[in-house]
Amino acid sequence: MKLLRQDMAVVADLTAPTARGYLVLAAETGAWAGPLPVPSGRRRRLTRQLGALCEQLRRNEDVTEVTAFRAALRPPGEGTALLHRAGVRPARYDVVVLVETRNVDAVEAVRTSRPYRDLADTMSRHARHLYRLAAANAARIADVDHTYDRWFLFNYFHGDDTEGVYRIWEYTAGWFQHRTDLPDSTLLRPLDGEPADYRLVNHASWPAVRTFLPSLLFRPSFRSFVLANFRANGIAAQPIIYRRVWSSASSPSAPPRGRSAARRTASAGSAPPARR
Repeated sequence: MKLLRQDMAVVADLTAPTARGYLVLAAETGAWAGPLPVPSGRRRRLTRQLGALCEQLRRNEDVTEVTAFRAALRPPGEGTALLHRAGVRPARYDVVVLVETRNVDAVEAVRTSRPYRDLADTMSRHARHLYRLAAANAARIADVDHTYDRWFLFNYFHGDDTEGVYRIWEYTAGWFQHRTDLPDSTLLRPLDGEPADYRLVNHASWPAVRTFLPSLLFRPSFRSFVLANFRANGIAAQPIIYRRVWSSASSPSAPPRGRSAARRTASAGSAPPARR
């Protein structure tokens, strides 16, 4: 690992990984105009169908939560040329469904269930490309809160090896934690046998756009530390910001997740360094 600007390097404050399993369905349904998704009838038709399909899936006893998202913007990333050389499709996913299962062992049963297959088939019909992932939790700051319509991140990381991507992520997540008040983050690691185009997928959120976007646009250390370390270590980072379309977490019947304890643990420790 090559770490640039070590004077700014702070490892993220992490809690213990969760034992839950994860399924990601990420669809590319429309085009992008720079950082913004182009309005798309295909995307609108798909998102209108997601609520009923996700509700059916949530009734599975192995499923703890289902949340659907639509893309809002693509912040600055890194690694377009690297992806081209590796023959990896860039992440341009404008609709995502995240399924959480009670444990990793339950992932396969959920993935082969009829409601999940109906969801995947519907998304595939509306998409020019559908990315499917079964994953475990590699690390987390805290569970991502889907109760409210926050600004949600999925960052798709490509690199030569998972360990190398993870070690750089620890420092870049520390930058976000201390300079954008990042409250939660759940890092997803593909299970054995899953596609390796993306070594890790990071899921996180912020309560308001003003808490993160100005830092990405105007704070010099975002480019000199975050993007520069991705580039120096041969990592393509492809972040996309989403808004919530539907979530079982907002339903009165949704079970409690016990996030408060995780948040207390995540916020413990030394005071953050001076921001720059």
